[in-house]
Amino acid sequence: MTSPAPTTEMNVPWLGVIADDFTGASDVAGTLAGAGMRVVQVFGIPAPSMQTHDVDCIVVSLKTRNVPSAAAVEQSLAAARALNSYGVQQLYFKYCSTFDSTPEGNIGPVADALRQEFVPASQITVVAPGTPALRRTVYNGVLFAGADLLQESSMRHHPLTPMTDSSVPRLLQAQTEYPVGQINYDELEAGVPAVRSRLQDLSSQGTRYVVVDTLSDRHLGTLGAAVLDHPLVTGGSGLVGGLAKARGRGLQPQSDLTARPRPTSGSSAIIAGSCSERTNEQIEAFRQSRPCFRIDPVAIAQGHNVLADALDFAREHLPDGPVLIHSTASPHEVSEAQGHLGRARAAELTEHCLAAIAEGLVGLGCRQLIVAGGETSGAVVHRLGVTTAHVGKEVSPGVPWLRTDTDPEMAILLKSGNLGEPGLFLDAWEHVR
Repeated sequence: MTSPAPTTEMNVPWLGVIADDFTGASDVAGTLAGAGMRVVQVFGIPAPSMQTHDVDCIVVSLKTRNVPSAAAVEQSLAAARALNSYGVQQLYFKYCSTFDSTPEGNIGPVADALRQEFVPASQITVVAPGTPALRRTVYNGVLFAGADLLQESSMRHHPLTPMTDSSVPRLLQAQTEYPVGQINYDELEAGVPAVRSRLQDLSSQGTRYVVVDTLSDRHLGTLGAAVLDHPLVTGGSGLVGGLAKARGRGLQPQSDLTARPRPTSGSSAIIAGSCSERTNEQIEAFRQSRPCFRIDPVAIAQGHNVLADALDFAREHLPDGPVLIHSTASPHEVSEAQGHLGRARAAELTEHCLAAIAEGLVGLGCRQLIVAGGETSGAVVHRLGVTTAHVGKEVSPGVPWLRTDTDPEMAILLKSGNLGEPGLFLDAWEHVR
């Protein structure tokens, strides 16, 4: 896959994104739509018959972040092959801006597999999780979440991928046998030609991955222009903005590309499975004026009909406005549940119940749905039978509304746990009407 110079017309998609969770896919799709690209988000491996003639970018949403590495590799390769069949000129492997993974993967194993099939053996692949719009920055290879080192942020308490190291080169090197290098801040400051030269030097030295510092969107623009002809790029959602800017030079803005989803009738609800600090803040802000219902995985395991109770709650309160149903809890409460049930069992019970509740809400007439948490979003979208969605305008960085292909049509917002302002659950509805 080679990238020709930007043109004023795009007859085939130029970018194919493989995202390792559903909220991350929405994050990158929203970034691309905000850059004026025509974007379709696909859930699961796209069908060969999918129409792509009026699309610039295809974002494939997978649920591979926490599955066994072999399964993540298999699904990611299948997605890449499907994207390649549509004629995309560049592949983008999208993972979380906090590099969510375990020492075994899955970022390294998936990137290795994509390299082996789609990248010339001697070419280097950039690794750029930094996304300044989300306050995720990389300096000298060290990842920061806001002002905190990654290992000192709330990510150290993540129930599935606790992050206890802030060094991206070290995290990646534990997951791959390929040599990992770095491009630092001062090299980015030198501009596009200097970055290209540095990439060539590192490649000639045998380096196959390079972690790139990112402190500003200007750095992303520099890097995007430097790697526009690379067949495979990896990173968070930030770098696609740099790629889109470089690719889109000379294109005229089109007013309908970032249009909001069409208004949908029906009631509104929130499903929250994330245990992040920000989701907890959003729930507390919502709780001040609207009713909330919390589900407990231990109660589910003990045989309580939590699904019926949640839907009874929704049936009572939906006529008055949005309701929130969540499993979000403090790190201590999450640890207690995992200790009682086991980590995998607690997650499975919670996701299955929240997905069933989402289906029940749709049956009650809900047509506008916010889902918080990557694993929860995957479970809900699968349960509702959503296969593709058109990407609308972002409510906040990384959080766009989607218009589904289902009957009835719905507006869905898939939110990564740490994204959005504290008032998102109260304010997001203004952007869909």
